[in-house]
Amino acid sequence: MTDRQRIAFVTGAASGIGRAVCQSLHGKGYRIVLADREEGHLATLAGEFGADVFPLHLDITDGAAVAKCLGRLPLEFRDIDILVNNAGHDIGGRTRFDIGSADDWSAIIETNLIGLMRVTRAILPGMIERGVGDIVNMSSISAIRIVPDQAPYSASKAGVHMLSDIIRAELAETPIRVIEILPGLTRTNIVASRHRGDEEAARQYFERFGMALDPEDIARCVLFALDQPPHVQIAQMFVLPTNRG
Repeated sequence: MTDRQRIAFVTGAASGIGRAVCQSLHGKGYRIVLADREEGHLATLAGEFGADVFPLHLDITDGAAVAKCLGRLPLEFRDIDILVNNAGHDIGGRTRFDIGSADDWSAIIETNLIGLMRVTRAILPGMIERGVGDIVNMSSISAIRIVPDQAPYSASKAGVHMLSDIIRAELAETPIRVIEILPGLTRTNIVASRHRGDEEAARQYFERFGMALDPEDIARCVLFALDQPPHVQIAQMFVLPTNRG
């Protein structure tokens, strides 16, 4: 590998954990493809960074768009070294399975798991061809813990968890690392979006728990995993808030 500037591709880049990860990577000198379906927020973030980023309007549930996403990038951004699969949502979640909407459940799976699979499938072959790459999958503690009223979200993250394990095993004879981050409760807009923009519901939710991580906490964990020597693979990282009383 040459000493060229490394390139990261981050989904869900415009807010929350994705935004914090992008800020951390940009601070370390990475070029970044900022991928998000929210064009306004994406443009704002790209404007803040200035150089060495490329904003890519992308809905990861659009299979045709994902399949063509690399072709939409400038040549200098196409050799992706790091893929951060961060995009996800829980719109309509925290509802008992038999009461909630089947369309909501399907949309959660379509983004959190199938969208992640689509993006990984689009980018991984290039990593294999070049013999270098890191895949960071943003999972959740909900992937391994039973949380009532969270069946679709937990199922999607359990899928991410198993997919990460299997891809890691498939790539065992390559230099490519597969890193799974499993955060606990984190202060992002996922709760407000779960309630379709109800900020008061989100405030009450976080207040009820009394403890939560910040997106920057997760970004530091991502950088830690990426900064390990090539022979060290942080396969899974559980990140939980401390009970502050």
